[in-house]
Amino acid sequence: MGTTWVLHTETKGTGANMVPLERITKHPPTPAPLVVAPKRRTPRKETPKPRARRRFRVLDVMTRQHLVENGNARETMEALETVRSVVDVNIYIWDEEPERWLLLPFSEQRAMLELARVQRRDQRDPALAPAA
Repeated sequence: MGTTWVLHTETKGTGANMVPLERITKHPPTPAPLVVAPKRRTPRKETPKPRARRRFRVLDVMTRQHLVENGNARETMEALETVRSVVDVNIYIWDEEPERWLLLPFSEQRAMLELARVQRRDQRDPALAPAA
């Protein structure tokens, strides 16, 4: 009986070759992938220290004057009530680890300004305030 030939197309860019069928079907079975379980972490024995309160700095872009210097969240929100647009101020937050002021991302600055506007609207018209 003759040899059965097939077109072997699994080549590395050199084109297809005619090979005997036995060469293709006699591939060794692929071994199952090896799965290694991760090592267990030991639980922390020390309790993390409480995080310090957030401190903010609000800087007017046009005049470069501080609207809030080293203020808490409430003072910052009160100062942002008078701001016309998010691009008129830069809002910084104090980072304890490198001990420096970090500029908040634009999305977070916008969120803070929107929150200040909602609070201002709720103070003017208590009927619009959400029920507690």
